[in-house]
Amino acid sequence: MFAIYNNGNIGFRSTVDNLYQLKKTDAPDNVSLKPDDDDLFQEYLNSKKQKDEQKAINVYKKVANIDTSEQIFHVKDIMTLEPKYIDNTLTIKEAYDKLKDIKVNQVPVLGFGKKIMGMINKKMILNLIMDDISNINNILNRKIEDLYLDEVITTDPVTDIRRVAKVMIDFRLDAIPVVNEEDILVGIVSKTDIIKAVSYIPKLQLWS
Repeated sequence: MFAIYNNGNIGFRSTVDNLYQLKKTDAPDNVSLKPDDDDLFQEYLNSKKQKDEQKAINVYKKVANIDTSEQIFHVKDIMTLEPKYIDNTLTIKEAYDKLKDIKVNQVPVLGFGKKIMGMINKKMILNLIMDDISNINNILNRKIEDLYLDEVITTDPVTDIRRVAKVMIDFRLDAIPVVNEEDILVGIVSKTDIIKAVSYIPKLQLWS
């Protein structure tokens, strides 16, 4: 399942087909979910709330129209745990320095209680500076929480890796934050994680 957060507020949580419909992007041919099956989708959400992981996985297979005998691999199997992030109370300069220190181009921005607020990258910061280059110091001293962050697509730990890989390609995403039902960041899955998974998990076939 996928969700969309806009400055900490969730505006969407549903199946991959509904994500493509919302974004007006052609859905992948090999995804045969049944988003109008409200009973199954609600059962999936309820099982997650009850912390019944195996039940959630079985219901997910039904929602995704996957043969229950087929082995599937989930985001939780390959995601990076305890990923790097930036607190939204940092200034833009502090955020840029941290991006350089941890040697990544983009990271999740978290608010109070590690709740996802969005993503920030070096390009975004440089664009802010270029838009008002005569006022650099004021820009660098602004807090991240004062910025309008673009909406971010997230996934949950038991989503099929194949769905996530397709979404990343179609929406040109380098990474997707992994968020639990309390909107708290629990991991991140990147293109690198997926490539490693294909290399080290013999039974994993992304486009089967």
